Amino acid sequence: MKIIIWLILCLIWGTTWFFIKIGLRDLPPISFAAARFILALIILAFIIFLQKIPLPKTKRDWKLLAGTGILQFSVNYSLVFWSEQYISSGLAAVLQAMITVFGLVLAWIHLPAERITWLKVFAVLLGIIGVATIFIEQLQVNSLMAFAGCAAIVLGAYAAAHASILVKAFGGNLHPASLVFGQMACGILPLILYGLIKEGNPLTFHWTWQAIISVLYLTIFGTIAAFWLYYWLLSRIESTKAMMISLVTPLLAVVIGAIFLGETLPPQTIFGGFLILASISLIVFKRKKTDYTTEAQRTQSFQEN
Repeated sequence: MKIIIWLILCLIWGTTWFFIKIGLRDLPPISFAAARFILALIILAFIIFLQKIPLPKTKRDWKLLAGTGILQFSVNYSLVFWSEQYISSGLAAVLQAMITVFGLVLAWIHLPAERITWLKVFAVLLGIIGVATIFIEQLQVNSLMAFAGCAAIVLGAYAAAHASILVKAFGGNLHPASLVFGQMACGILPLILYGLIKEGNPLTFHWTWQAIISVLYLTIFGTIAAFWLYYWLLSRIESTKAMMISLVTPLLAVVIGAIFLGETLPPQTIFGGFLILASISLIVFKRKKTDYTTEAQRTQSFQEN
């Protein structure tokens, strides 16, 4: 079941890039993101009310939601959307893959049970090399603003990783729907304010059917379903395994863009994809040795009896 959810998340977040590209043809970036999250908040509030899902009640829980909400939604999303004005989406994908590196280190600090191993380090680096291989033609920094965009993406990756680790460490008692709702409620205000000040009144935007469909898809699947499933999964597997999703989504985005948008598929995609899949197999699909040991002990005990 956990592997299935992991694969579903790869598929959902891999397709969000497609709908973001479609939506950005008609909508300004920050207001586009804000609209997605506002609608998600409204729908989640309705779901929570109908299903009587308990909201956090303690001051500790709301501090966690406020902190991680700012990291995940205020910092990460705003920096990603801002930076893509100055750097290519390929370079952004490579730098965003740094989530796995930051996650590995932060897990070692906050989650004593999740140790850093040479296998994890090798697998993460292999995956990042795979992503960089696919987008090697876009790895160019030609101006000071492009450099600032790169730094912003890396900072956003750190914020996203830190949010996930804090939720893993301290949010295990919270329902996934409450987590997403609380984080967005605390984290989207800066996006709304920036959008209104810099991009204008959303009622005057070019609301085409493509833009509306993009917002709806990103709201229902890219936000509500994805974060709900992600936090469910994060509470049940190592954080490193969960964050390896960020290495797969760029590969899927390239393939989907080539199929549906007519984008050119880089010739090195197959080799880069092979490196990514190899890194995933080393971490996500690797069975624990303890599983075999336990099974062997059971067999020996059965034979002795």
